[in-house]
Amino acid sequence: MLDILYQDAEIVAINKPHGLLVHQSPIARDADVFALQLLRDQLHQKVYPAHRLDRKTGGILLFSLTKEMDRALQSLFQNREMDKSYLTIVRGFTQDSGEIDYPLKKENGEEQDALTLFSTLSQVEVDIPSGKFETSRYSLVEANPETGRMHQLRKHFAHIFHPILGDRPHGCNKQNKLWKDRFGMDTMMLHASRLAFIHPSSGQQVTIEAPLLPEFERVISILKFPK
Repeated sequence: MLDILYQDAEIVAINKPHGLLVHQSPIARDADVFALQLLRDQLHQKVYPAHRLDRKTGGILLFSLTKEMDRALQSLFQNREMDKSYLTIVRGFTQDSGEIDYPLKKENGEEQDALTLFSTLSQVEVDIPSGKFETSRYSLVEANPETGRMHQLRKHFAHIFHPILGDRPHGCNKQNKLWKDRFGMDTMMLHASRLAFIHPSSGQQVTIEAPLLPEFERVISILKFPK
């Protein structure tokens, strides 16, 4: 059963597990379980995904229950009227807060503006050798993408040399291998934690929050981030 975070007559939000595809995709023919079908079967009604999350990203995934609401929610995303927050663990020590304003290319080569704001919540240095270094540094970061480009957070944090732990192909292969070999971790540390918007029908503010998933919690417990 999917964990339902919010539901009304027109909208439902789930806490998508890491590794679960939103829907069928020609680039992931190995998968036979999808969030869309699971939620449809769980609710016994048709559902429409309002946005996308990468397969390895966990957290809030929003669906519409009517075609009219599907159009309305997609419009909110397109017009940047969705307040989105993510939690992520990245390599290295990020600055206290920052802005990543770096255009990203579409598959056809066309550039799109892309803006991410972020703030550092905690940092830790642990006795895990990495390359020529005797220790490894990590930051727990809250990220707020102002735009919604494909793989935006993954590409943006790689751009500032703080790749997301577990990310392939934008992350650090050495760190990813270290975590897989030493801790059996093969999940990307990116979690859609909060979504806030004005409900298109009621006009009321809706705020949805998603608790961290078990693998994200496990990595946090390994690293022992200070409060």
